Amino acid sequence: MAHDAPRHRTDDLAAVAAELVAMAAEDNRAAPRANSGDFADQLAWRRLTARHADRLTAIIDAHGWPTADRFGADAARGAWLIAQHADRQLDVQRRALHLMERAVADGLASPRDLAFLTDRTRVNDGREQIYGTQIAGVRDGAPVPWPCRDPERMDQRRVEVGIPPFDEYVAQFA
Repeated sequence: MAHDAPRHRTDDLAAVAAELVAMAAEDNRAAPRANSGDFADQLAWRRLTARHADRLTAIIDAHGWPTADRFGADAARGAWLIAQHADRQLDVQRRALHLMERAVADGLASPRDLAFLTDRTRVNDGREQIYGTQIAGVRDGAPVPWPCRDPERMDQRRVEVGIPPFDEYVAQFA
C-alpha cells in the first residue's frame, strides 16, 4: 500500500502526530491572513503554507501518508489541511491527493476530505472541480463555486462523500 511506510517506533509517530496537530493549529490561526488586504499578511500566509508543505513532504517521505490509524485523527486531519493549503506547491497537493485516494480506497482516510482536496487540486490545475467545494467569489451576496464538471449532479456527489448540498452548505456562512 502506497500510504504505508516502514514501521517506525511509536514515539516517533507520536512526535510527528503532535507536530502535524501543531502545524494545523498554526494554519487555522493564520488563515485569515490569506485574504487580508495587507500584503505583509498575505506574504506571511504564503511563507507559512510553504514551510508546512515542505515539512509534510518530509513526513510523507519518512512515514507515508499520515492516516488516523497510525497517527491519530487530529494528525491525519492536520496533514489533509496542510495539503489543502499548499496552493503554490502543486506537486505536494498532487502527491497528497494520490496518497489520500489510496487511503480512502483502503478505508483509512475521509472521503469528505478527499473531495475537498480533489476540488482544490483541480482548481489549482485550471480544471473544473467535481464537488463544488471551492468558492470563486461572491455574486449578489451569494457564494459562487468555481466551474464544476456536470453541475446538475454536484449535490448528489457531495452527499455521497458526506458534504451537504451546496445551497445548504453556503447558507451556514450567510
